[in-house]
Amino acid sequence: MALLVALVMKTFLVQVFVIPSGSMEQTIQIGDRVLVDKLTPWFGSEPARGDVVVFKDPGGWLEGDHKPSTDGPVMRGVKSVFTYVGLLPSENEQDLIKRVIGVGGDTVECCDDQGRVSVNGTPIDEPYLAADNPPSRQPFKVEVPQGRLWVMGDHRDVSADSRFHMGNPGQGTIPLSGVVGRAFVIAWPLQRFHQLEEPASLSSLPRATAAPGDVPYSVGSRPLPSEPPLVMGVLGFLPLIVRRRPVTSG
Repeated sequence: MALLVALVMKTFLVQVFVIPSGSMEQTIQIGDRVLVDKLTPWFGSEPARGDVVVFKDPGGWLEGDHKPSTDGPVMRGVKSVFTYVGLLPSENEQDLIKRVIGVGGDTVECCDDQGRVSVNGTPIDEPYLAADNPPSRQPFKVEVPQGRLWVMGDHRDVSADSRFHMGNPGQGTIPLSGVVGRAFVIAWPLQRFHQLEEPASLSSLPRATAAPGDVPYSVGSRPLPSEPPLVMGVLGFLPLIVRRRPVTSG
């Protein structure tokens, strides 16, 4: 029964993710456990601007340097079962965590004359950015296709986000179908327990369709930051604090 409950929670309700890197600082720090809502997408809810989302690697975003297991075949089998139902953490997930800046139809651009990111021509205030980080050191402009999202880390200098994958299919955007869920709470450590809110500067923006004919571009030759995958957390942790699962912050 415990395994069944754990599997149902992990698959349909809430999952815990452990943050392995600093790409979402200072909002989410290394070692934080975040809870991810996997239920509302089943009812057609889509991520909005400002949401922090966990998503599957759309291809080529992660380091992919998994260490070989030293366990025997029996122990590997037991661990695989418990990992599958969410009672053991998994280091083989290909998940990342970022903030949604643009949704389908948006034009996202950086930077204006004050160095800010603009969405549909409106500069946005980003109080969540890590200290001493500009909105972007890499100029870019992209029209987000329908059914996709433009995502960026809050620690812009170390986040290998949409800006660095504009040469990939989708021009650096990620598909809605790859979104695992919305991170809504930092559940651990307890002194950092709080809800993740949508910043008003993004949530208040109206939807807009970008002008046709815009050409995506990206300028800059800075090295691509590395992105480790999120680690799936232990569902047994949920009864203690009642909340989420770990993801890759890449």
